[in-house]
Parts: sequence; structure tokens; C-alpha cells
Amino acid sequence: MPYRAPVSEFRFVFDHVVGMDQVAATDTFAEATPETVEAILQEAGKLCETVIAPLNRNGDKVPARLENGVVRTSPGFAEGYRAIDDGGWVGMAADPDHGGMGLPMTLTTAVNEMIGSACLALQLNPLMTQGQIEALEHHASDDIKALYIPKLISGEWCGTMNLTEAGAGSDVGALRTKAERNGDGTYAVTGQKIYITWGDNDFSENICHLVLARLPDGAPGTRGISLFMVPKFIPHADGSLGPRNSLQVVSLEHKLGLHGSPTAVMQYDGATGWLIGEEHKGMAAMFTMMNNARLGVGMQGVAVAEAAFQHALAYALDRKQGKTPLGAGSIADHADVRRMLAVMKAETFSARAIALACAVAIDMGRATGSADWQARAALLTPITKAFGTDIGCEVAQMGIQVHGGMGFIEETGAAQFARDVRVTAIYEGTNGIQAMDLVGRKMMDGGAAAYRLLQEIEDHARDSRATQPELATDVWNAAEALREATEGLVAMAANDRNANAVPYLRAFARVLGGHYHLKAALADSSRLPLARVAIKRLLPEHHALLAQLREGADALYAVTTEALAS
Repeated sequence: MPYRAPVSEFRFVFDHVVGMDQVAATDTFAEATPETVEAILQEAGKLCETVIAPLNRNGDKVPARLENGVVRTSPGFAEGYRAIDDGGWVGMAADPDHGGMGLPMTLTTAVNEMIGSACLALQLNPLMTQGQIEALEHHASDDIKALYIPKLISGEWCGTMNLTEAGAGSDVGALRTKAERNGDGTYAVTGQKIYITWGDNDFSENICHLVLARLPDGAPGTRGISLFMVPKFIPHADGSLGPRNSLQVVSLEHKLGLHGSPTAVMQYDGATGWLIGEEHKGMAAMFTMMNNARLGVGMQGVAVAEAAFQHALAYALDRKQGKTPLGAGSIADHADVRRMLAVMKAETFSARAIALACAVAIDMGRATGSADWQARAALLTPITKAFGTDIGCEVAQMGIQVHGGMGFIEETGAAQFARDVRVTAIYEGTNGIQAMDLVGRKMMDGGAAAYRLLQEIEDHARDSRATQPELATDVWNAAEALREATEGLVAMAANDRNANAVPYLRAFARVLGGHYHLKAALADSSRLPLARVAIKRLLPEHHALLAQLREGADALYAVTTEALAS
């Protein structure tokens, strides 16, 4: 079915759920007026519906390929990328001093969702570039900023992130790529990187690689890693392209999905690079890009969930099978199919609201400098990434189920959503790592940021009892249970926390989802039935999740590897 951009849904969430008005009230984002937001959403939605969405099947059927060292992209992708570029969508949140729009991350995140729903394989390209722009804005020298950022914002050049190696995946500190000082302010970078999203293409002038490598005097582990800009073509000071750098695409990965997105093995052989940030402190700069990408990837999960839901709903409304309780209608009138569709929509709303709340916190932290807003953004980032991508996977799988046997047939397109979204739960830090970040680094404040957020949820639920006593009480009780669980979690040993990290994150997301659905129902009574689905059918899962926190790591290690292998 044709994709329909959920523009009205974004406006509702902005106005009634996540408080976009706070962002627009700041001096930094004063130009993000309701009229501007509406115009941008409408224009981006039109682009996604008419230009980008028709490319999605092309990317799956005719994958990117490597021919004689040159990456050939899927049919129509060059034109699709140019449309994104021409609309200025790459540099929405970038600094106006370099040609960006300076718009809130909240609005950028909404636009990224629509592009991801339309064609996730293509959307990955500008997402990587956006993350690189932010990393350069925060950590690069003025000369690097002036040379690279305008080209990245314009879309003339594309950006990538090079972390992973065959022997250094989640343990980035084990990398073997090396860098040596050339004596002229540049560095020679040598090594091989894998899983490089959009490592090359045939439609941009230059590919700008941010590469992690270790200098000869770099300490072992992550503390000794530096970050370098290593472009495909070495640019002159005026931005014109000079000679080809000493790097190449060795191969493209054969993947479960996202066939239109070339995932490259990159080889660097003494390639010329420029330091970003300080020597031996590359992880700080790279984490700026990774945190940007974690919000973006969480919203990619939401994007696919939205697309898979729309696809399943259209099929369910058209397909007639058996007699339903409502008569001879479509399969959408069968109770179990209606359950699946309602859950798909409720879950997508929850994940979207969490991601946009995270984006609002990022914007408010940037605009006000408030440590509390910055802590909120940090707390919500791993929840956004993990829950958003988990829901993307689950909703896509449920979409196949709604299709029945036809969901297993590639021609219907239902399976592509499940294949494409699966990697989002893995890259930019697996969801297990996100959960450990939540219970570890994000609880180094003793849980203060979590308690502040839970207090807001409880206060809202208490105030809502007069209007929605049953649902509000359920949300309040869940938030209080999560508060008590957080107190216990903070007191646990580190490995016991890690053993319970995934269920804790999921429980937190469940409470947030219930909270946002309650806000939605209070703002619009027509949303009350969906809120009941979320609060009565999905929120109770938090009981079972929090029950797991009573079991420590020892109970897991009691299941020995010998027992697992027997």
C-alpha cells in the first residue's frame, strides 16, 4: 500500500504529549513556530509519500553492489538522495553559521521517522551524515568545520562512522587500526573496518569517514584511541577535490535486510587523515555521533513499526475470511486480528512518544544549559534506542502475522519490514548494551534523573484521577513500583545490575508508554480506547519484568556452559 505520512500524529504528540511548546519558547529555537513546524512536516511528508516510498522495494529487489571497486546503488536511490539533499533535510538541526537550519532535534527526529518509514535503506545515509555534522560541530578545529560541514549540510558530501573491526565489535578498545603522525599536521591511518554503513556510493562527490585508530603512544583500551577525518578524496582548502586517498571498499556485506544500503568493509593503507578533537580522546568525539545515532536508530524502529502497521492495516481491511462477530466484514473484525492491530498502533505510539520526549530533552538541554534536562536526555537515550528498535522488530513480526500465509510471501512486502528493521536492535550498541548503560552510567547519579522523571509521572497520574481514575491509578501504581525497583537496583552490585538491565529498561519503557497514552487520552477522548489497550494490556507486563530484578547474576551463572551444551 502507499505510505501515508502521519503528520497529524506528530502535531498531536508535539502539542499534547511531549511539550514541544517548551522548545519553541526558548531563544535558541524561537523560529520553530507552529506555522513553521506545520509547513516542514507537510513538505517532508509529501516528499516521503511521493518520492522516497516508491524506492523501498527497489532497494530490496536490486541491492547495492560492488563492481570493480565502485559501489553501484539501487535504482532511483541517487534521485531520492538528491531530493532529500535539495530539500535541505540533511542539515535541519545543523548550525546556521555553516548553512544549517538550526531547527530543533525534535522536529528533525520526526522528519527522520517519515523518511525511514518511506525507505529505511536510503534514510541511513543522511542519518550518518547528520551524526557526523554534530560530532564535527562539537569537536573539530575551525578549519575542519569550515571545510567539511557546509559540504555535508548541502549533501554534496556524505559522512560515515568507522568503529568496528573483525576483532573489535562492542569492545571498541580492542581495535588494531593504527595512525602515525606525518609531521605536517596530518596522520597516516592504516587498518580495516567492517560494517560501515553507506561506506561508499555513486551519487555524492566525496565520502567523509570518521575513523577510530590508535597512535603509537596511545594507551591500551578506549583511553588511547583517537578520531580522524579520512576523506575518500583529499579536498583543497577551497573545497574542491584533490587526489584520491589511500582507501578502498574491499567488499559489501550480504545481509538479512536493508539490501539497498551498502554495508562496506573498508581498507585504509596509510590514508591521510586529520585529527578530530584531541589525541587519545577520540571516544568522546565519537560518542557525540553515536548518541545522535542512538536517538536516530530508535526512531528508525518507530519508522518501520509505522510502515509495517500501515501495510498490515490495509491488508486486514481488504481481506475477507470467515464470519466475524460483526458480520461478513474483513479480517480486521476478528477479535485476535483486531488485538494485533491495536497493539501495533499502541506500541508505535509509545515508542514514538518516548523518542520525541528524548529529543525535547536534548533541545531543552542545548537551549537552556540545564543539567536536569541534559540528564533527562541521557537517561532517555538508551530507552529510546532499545525500546524503539525492539518495538520495530515486534510490530514488523506482528504485521507478518496479520497477513497470515501471505505474510511469508515476499511479494506482499510484509517480510521486508521485519528483515530491514532487525539490525536496528544490534547496531549503535546492542540493546543489551543500551540496557547496561541505563543501569550503569545513567545511574551514577544514584538514580536522581530517574526519580525526577518518575515523580512527574506520578504527579500527572495523581492529577488525572478525577477524569480517568482507573487508568490514572494503574499508571501511578506502575510508576511507584518502578521507583521502588530503581531504589533496589541502585543498591545492587554491578553485575547483578547487568543481569537485570534488559527487563528493567523494558519496564521503564512500559511505564513511560502508559504515561504518554494517559496524556493523549486526556487531551483527546477519542484516544481513550487505544490508551486502555496500552495501560490494561501492555503496562501490566511491568510486574513480571520487575519481578526478575529479585534474581541476581548468580542465578544465571548457576546455569553452567556445560549444562547449556548438554
